[in-house]
Amino acid sequence: MIRINLLPVRAAQKKARLRSQLSIFFLCLILVGAGCGALYVQQMFAVDSVRDEIAQLEKQNKILQKKIGEVRNFEKKKADLGKKLDILEQLKAGKKGPVYLLDELSRALPDKVWLTNFTENGGQINLAGFGVDEHIVAKFMENLENSKYYQNVELSVTEQAKVGGKKIQKFTLKCRTETPPSK
Repeated sequence: MIRINLLPVRAAQKKARLRSQLSIFFLCLILVGAGCGALYVQQMFAVDSVRDEIAQLEKQNKILQKKIGEVRNFEKKKADLGKKLDILEQLKAGKKGPVYLLDELSRALPDKVWLTNFTENGGQINLAGFGVDEHIVAKFMENLENSKYYQNVELSVTEQAKVGGKKIQKFTLKCRTETPPSK
């Protein structure tokens, strides 16, 4: 029988297998390292894009904060303007009252009655004047009572006075003003 020594072939095969396994191991290490590096680079790009987006949103936030400040300033000015317009409307309404009061007073004033004093304070009116006699003063009071602007007309004082040699009636009236509702 012939004997063949195969040991060196097996050792050579073992060395070849070892080399191929080592080369596969290093190749796997290189591939894993490359994969990890690729993931790292990808994550860095994602982080950079998120940072850029955050920076853009912060810029937009600053711009919007300025606009919100402008809107609040505008709303404040609008409220102030509304208050001023309300005051103007009140002044316009208040301006008409005295004109109507005096107009109504001149309509209620009969001939031979002269007014010497007219004062108004908080809706209370005091009138003073002269009339030819008591009847004409009573007619004046009646005309005022029938007016839509004068209410609760009361005679405070009436007395006879001499002016230029003639006897006349000096009187003082009190009444309240009432503004009728506007149409």
